[in-house]
Amino acid sequence: MSEDRPEILKSERVSEHVLVLTLNRPEKRNALATDLLGCVADALDAAALDPSVRAVVVTGSDRFFAAGADINEMASRQTAGALADPRPAIWTRIRNFGKPLIAAVEGWSLGAGNELVMCCDLVVAGEGAKFGQPETNLGIIPGAGGTAILPRLVGRSRAMMMCLLGEPITAAEALQAGLIAAVVADGTALAAATDLASRIAARAPLAMQQAKVLVRAAFETQQSAHLTLERQAFSALFGTADKREGVAAFLEKRSPAWTGS
Repeated sequence: MSEDRPEILKSERVSEHVLVLTLNRPEKRNALATDLLGCVADALDAAALDPSVRAVVVTGSDRFFAAGADINEMASRQTAGALADPRPAIWTRIRNFGKPLIAAVEGWSLGAGNELVMCCDLVVAGEGAKFGQPETNLGIIPGAGGTAILPRLVGRSRAMMMCLLGEPITAAEALQAGLIAAVVADGTALAAATDLASRIAARAPLAMQQAKVLVRAAFETQQSAHLTLERQAFSALFGTADKREGVAAFLEKRSPAWTGS
């Protein structure tokens, strides 16, 4: 598998603090077979341990971000095989990535591809991009967030339409629904996402990570408990070097020099 990984997932440090991961299975429309999904998780695990990486962008090709899971993997799988699938653990690793994760989407983002989009904190899409959960066309349902996370992002009715009919929505509709953060001209999603990642990477790293964690907690934490968690994280940041630097820089009317400590 290690020999295949450089071919199916490209990793490039585009600046000191920003990493870009590119899905690279053009012959399969970037279908997220288990090996490719595992490569994404491995790359994010490595980025999590690298203090110089402050933000990650994941992208695909100009026509396909990712066109779902690999149907060939699914074709012969029965219930026992589905229950023993290693993919849920891989998805958990991706969702647990603690640093800002941004998707740059051109073209189609379907099924598992759309579920990978939903693992990201911000999504920038070309205006021709389309997003969908077409699993019911195969007699199955989404299995990595399409029924659990999608309605939390776009609302019950739109999620029902996407899952029950299997029809995609446009980038404009995805923006209106809250699935994505920005729509840009076709062919510019990666540049826009990388710029966004660079802006985030220029900010206090620990604050970025805590803000991500606490915003995401809103989807699964009761409000009073969430307020307690928020205050604890807020208070903990007061003991960091970056907080002292941020306040000093503000008072001294200069740009802060963040260290992530």
